[in-house]
Amino acid sequence: MLTLKGMSVKTVRNRLPPLRAVASIFSRTRFWFLVFLSAFIVILWRGVNSSAANMQKYYCFGPAKSPLEISQNEHAKWHMHHQTPVLFNHHKPIEVNASTIQYIDLNKVSSTTDAIKNKERILILTPLRDAAYYLPKHFELVAQLTYPHELIDLAFLVSDSTDDTLAVLAAELDRVQNQPDPKLGGPFHSVTIVQKDYGVAESQDVTVRHSFEFQGPRRKAMGMARNFLLSATLTAEHSWVYWRDVDIVENPKSIIEDFIKHDKDILVPNIWFHRYEGNHDIEGRFDYNSWQESPEALKLAASLPKDTVLAEGYAQYDTKRKHMAMMGSRGDNPDEEIELDGIGGVNILVKADVHRAGINFPCYAFENQAETEGFAKMAKRAGYQVIGLPNYVVWHLDTDEKPGNLKGRPA
Repeated sequence: MLTLKGMSVKTVRNRLPPLRAVASIFSRTRFWFLVFLSAFIVILWRGVNSSAANMQKYYCFGPAKSPLEISQNEHAKWHMHHQTPVLFNHHKPIEVNASTIQYIDLNKVSSTTDAIKNKERILILTPLRDAAYYLPKHFELVAQLTYPHELIDLAFLVSDSTDDTLAVLAAELDRVQNQPDPKLGGPFHSVTIVQKDYGVAESQDVTVRHSFEFQGPRRKAMGMARNFLLSATLTAEHSWVYWRDVDIVENPKSIIEDFIKHDKDILVPNIWFHRYEGNHDIEGRFDYNSWQESPEALKLAASLPKDTVLAEGYAQYDTKRKHMAMMGSRGDNPDEEIELDGIGGVNILVKADVHRAGINFPCYAFENQAETEGFAKMAKRAGYQVIGLPNYVVWHLDTDEKPGNLKGRPA
């Protein structure tokens, strides 16, 4: 056993109090009173501290008033310190089984250059008026399109027709949908016919239809027809909208794929026509509505009333604009692109989101333009691309323009 120097076990034992004396201390009432008093003080102190901490949790940070009497600022101050905890379980879905609720996710709809691979749906829109004569050729060309027919939806608007347009349309649709040529791709995904009259009674004769006086009312009515057709048929499944007039007589079968690969918001080809005189095939330039703006045209538009539609291609309005119809050569690179400020409506490919954004065909004067030219102006104002292909030619029916319409303009 280790002890301090100079001390022994016996010495230490002698210095300890006797056991009897120790037992006497523990048997005294005063000792146990002091022990109880000390324990009571310790417990009381700890209880007071704990209560103060708990009271802090329930401290009223707001005014000592009824909730009906406090001001808006006092209410805000109170709720700064009053937040209800919320528990989220992100793995537990909310199931909505009501048949009256429909969910559409447009984030999944895209317009890409890999349209066929991505199975992107395209909506082909064609306005019709007294078009019975042109429909067989129209469906002959549409049936030959190489874009997968199961990804194509057809839609037509029949308006103010006095001939058998609706009957011929129904017969042609029955043929291409129920008796399709399997070599040409089979039936289309769907077909929609919209009928809406606008009270247009003017003749479809070229001398009336292309007369200068009729251009303003005609373009406004055509813009309205296009918008009705678009709003009635564009769905969330469509990635592209292809506007195609009924009086086209020739186009490449791969025209949709040819246009899509350019990946442009709005794209139009050059529109020409054939004219046969004797044994000669004369190539005429048709669509003067696709053009590039000029300072003279802007100055002219600024001088006109805001509700005046500036009809392009007529001697009455000398705009000095550059017309795509007068550019290009079908022997040159068909993928060459130029920017346009106005476009014609014979053949237009549009990314569907452009229309969804509200870019449509003004049935009123927008920057002194209407319908397709107003559409191009509106699209450019919104920051979208408007592109033309001067060397990519689509052939229109020969309209047999009269010299009076041309006013010296080369055909």
